[in-house]
Amino acid sequence: MENRTALTYRYEKWRALSAGILESASITFLLLVAVRWFKAGAMAKALIASGGSLGLLFAPLTVSFVESRRWTTSAAASRMCLLGAGCFLVSALCPILPVFVACSLIGMATFSGFIPLLTQIYQENYPDNERGRRFSRTIMIRIGTDVVFCYVAGRALDGHIEKFQILLFVYAAAFAFAAFCLSRIPSQPLARAEGSRHPLRALRFAKTDRIFRLTLISWMFLGTGTLMMQPLRVEYLANPKYGQGLSITAIAILTGVLPNAIRLVLSPLWGWLFDHLNFFILRIVLNVGFMLGILAFFTTETYSGLICGAIIYGISNAGGDVAWSLWVTKFAPPARVADYMSVHTFFTGVRGVIAPAISFHLAAGGISIVSLGWMCATTIFAGTLFLIPEIKLGRTARPGAALVEEISE
Repeated sequence: MENRTALTYRYEKWRALSAGILESASITFLLLVAVRWFKAGAMAKALIASGGSLGLLFAPLTVSFVESRRWTTSAAASRMCLLGAGCFLVSALCPILPVFVACSLIGMATFSGFIPLLTQIYQENYPDNERGRRFSRTIMIRIGTDVVFCYVAGRALDGHIEKFQILLFVYAAAFAFAAFCLSRIPSQPLARAEGSRHPLRALRFAKTDRIFRLTLISWMFLGTGTLMMQPLRVEYLANPKYGQGLSITAIAILTGVLPNAIRLVLSPLWGWLFDHLNFFILRIVLNVGFMLGILAFFTTETYSGLICGAIIYGISNAGGDVAWSLWVTKFAPPARVADYMSVHTFFTGVRGVIAPAISFHLAAGGISIVSLGWMCATTIFAGTLFLIPEIKLGRTARPGAALVEEISE
């Protein structure tokens, strides 16, 4: 176990470099290129923004496919990264809007689609009392890389947006390096599920595990609110109709550099809190932070308000990284962690595909950014209400695991 832990931790730290570069694609630069270079419409921007969510939506199918092929989880994740590298290579070589949208959509779907496989690797290779700490350390490298890359790429593209193809080549190289790192991590094939071979069979856990089900419902409200507003941050700052008039460098700082710098500093704290704090209390605190961040960013018209919103968003997002990626390890039976995570990512994908389309079309239809901000903050508040009665159940790890394991077998 000690050797597996050390080897996994080593290559995850290396992979975090490429993950930080690729995170800038999904959060900032793909939408920025779509708005400033291609002058894309609402549907094209919504598709680009939902790329990562598409991968999450198909996560149960991915887990089922990998399980049936008896591939190790790290080998499967490596192959998905190679697909992502191919998509960005094609996009760089053929820079027209339909190709750019399609390759961005598929490429970012591969970036998120192997997350349940990674969670299973963390379950197998990291001890329970070190999982949050080790994960948060790799997140620090990822965030630090994202901060530096956002600033450098923003400066490079400022006044030279036509050079975006170089950026796409960099993303292709980052995917290829991630594929190499994942191929070196020790892992096992997924445990074969008993009974049904239906590719969406893991969804039954949302029915049989009450705590899991309620948490998923709460997360649906939270995620819808945040995912509606996340892509609109770039739209709000980059589209001339909103009157911000900011440079590409300033947009990169507000959407990438500043919030990620805060994430970098606070990730170790959130990793420790995840290992030691009642999970539902942790989640409620994060929800309140996201609400305040949205309101500060979108309901004020001053630059200081934008900075304040970016900082609060960064604080909450630092904890959200750890909570979103690892929370199922506290509730799922060890052999079913990938299945639980695939259900979680499936519903994340559902809202992630729908939410950007709703927000871009509402904004295009005349709904003000301020109204959208209040709408999303209210949605997050509603999701928080589901967690309050369950606080007492968040003190113990896997409170329903024995029952779920018995049902699944």
